[in-house]
Amino acid sequence: MAVWDDMVGQERVQTQLCAAARDADTHVTAQAQRAPAPAASKMTHAWLFTGPPGSGRATAARAFAAALQCTSPDRALGGVPGCGFCDGCHTTLVGTHADVEVIRTDLLSIGVKETRELVRRAQLSPAGGRWQVIIMEDADRLTEGAGNVLLKAVEEPAPRTVWLLCAPSLEDVLPTIRSRCRHLTLRTPPVSAVADVLVRRDGIEPEVAAAAARATQGHIGRARRLATDERARARRATVLKLPLRVEDIGGCLKAAQELVDAAAEDAKQVAEEIDVKETEDLKAALGASAGGRMPRGTAGAVKELEDKQKRRRTRTQRDSLDLALTDLTGFYRDVLALQMGSQVQLANEDVRDALDRIARGSTPEGTLRRIEAVVACREALDRNVAPLLAVEAMTMALRAG
Repeated sequence: MAVWDDMVGQERVQTQLCAAARDADTHVTAQAQRAPAPAASKMTHAWLFTGPPGSGRATAARAFAAALQCTSPDRALGGVPGCGFCDGCHTTLVGTHADVEVIRTDLLSIGVKETRELVRRAQLSPAGGRWQVIIMEDADRLTEGAGNVLLKAVEEPAPRTVWLLCAPSLEDVLPTIRSRCRHLTLRTPPVSAVADVLVRRDGIEPEVAAAAARATQGHIGRARRLATDERARARRATVLKLPLRVEDIGGCLKAAQELVDAAAEDAKQVAEEIDVKETEDLKAALGASAGGRMPRGTAGAVKELEDKQKRRRTRTQRDSLDLALTDLTGFYRDVLALQMGSQVQLANEDVRDALDRIARGSTPEGTLRRIEAVVACREALDRNVAPLLAVEAMTMALRAG
């Protein structure tokens, strides 16, 4: 299976990346033979992948990285780099290639310290591969200072280093950085394509795959989770009942509290899975005694880890809330479609009775105001408003219509 097969519904971007991978291969071959490099090339040292959540930005970046490291002999016969079977492709896709660094964060931002280390690494020559590739999956989370550090590396790249940055939109990246990158825009994959991938690659029943793809409107990762995780399905079902529970003030406040508590529980579960192991590993590395007493001078390292874990819990809670708000937006989108007599496919056909009830009891103008209330809640959470206050304001606005 070629590395490009993981890119669902992105034929135009795939064509561009294939052409660039060919030119990159020609460039490396010419260098090895001490021949002049081709004058015109579709390859460049910095790329920016943008697209809505679920479009597969990181997947496209990984596929391109694998193609750049491809060592298949078919390339010499005119084959497209990215066979998916050679050592270069395989190790890149599984995350063990020595010359491919994947940067993702479960924190709120990427700081200057981490970025400086990346820039230092970017100046090195490939250890054994054809290129030094650095994939930054959350380029939108760079702080301003970290972005300025990265800018220097993008402006003056090492000869065989490639930066692959991923972000939801151009506006999420500093103008000085995006102006030095080749920009590729990914689209939301068609629902039918996502359902086909779930059936073909994950062995999910066609009916379940189709329902999950429709409910998530083409978000591959969420569709896979919804189709395979019973807890995710239960959480979504609870969220979709919220519009029926905001008929009075008490119901609004209770629904908001439950939504925030559920997100906090998600964060707690992640912490239980990761934090304990991280803490024990740090204590062992610092030489803690059998009774758990830490050596002198290690309090700073322990405090740094605790701060990191706290930021991760905050990020997890926000992500869980954002997922619930996305489902809620989809619900009111379906309500609006029914009110306007649109023939578009409903994302939440499984709760058609609730959709019909809300549609009959409100107007299209009221539904638009409710969608705006959900969007305002998401924006408030981005501005670090206390989650409970933001969600309570939203549920009260949903009641008002």
